[in-house]
Amino acid sequence: MNLRPMNLRRLNFALSFLLLATAIAGTAQTSAPTDALARALTASEKTLIEAKKKDDKSFFNRILADNFTLVGVDGSLHEKQEAIDELGDSALLELTPYDTKVVPLDDTSAIVTYDAVVREAPQEDQGPPPRYQHFSSVWVKQGDQWKLKFHQATAAHWGDW
Repeated sequence: MNLRPMNLRRLNFALSFLLLATAIAGTAQTSAPTDALARALTASEKTLIEAKKKDDKSFFNRILADNFTLVGVDGSLHEKQEAIDELGDSALLELTPYDTKVVPLDDTSAIVTYDAVVREAPQEDQGPPPRYQHFSSVWVKQGDQWKLKFHQATAAHWGDW
């Protein structure tokens, strides 16, 4: 089977969407997040954003689950070490989250989802990434620490960026 790069991106996106939809579907009987859970995971996501702005590799080594997966805004799929190694490849100027929601899956996992304004310096031979993006993170509790297991960035506006 011959899969072109664009088809691979679509496949990655579809698989990621399916994973997220399956996780959300499992929450039908789960109640709204407790205030403590929502505060803890919202704070974890804010810390993650600040670490990304600083390209803090040691933070990401600590906070990412061993089986972490990242789906970039371009549809690229990365595992933990590759995602850490790519820190610093972009010049992130702004990442301002808004409309944050926490969706508990069970006692040890939840999804944090939000919209954000993103500004990066354009890379050589490329334009800037989409300014408005939607982010989804799956957090799992391992022992007494929350770890990031999955993160996806999705363009929230199509057309002229």
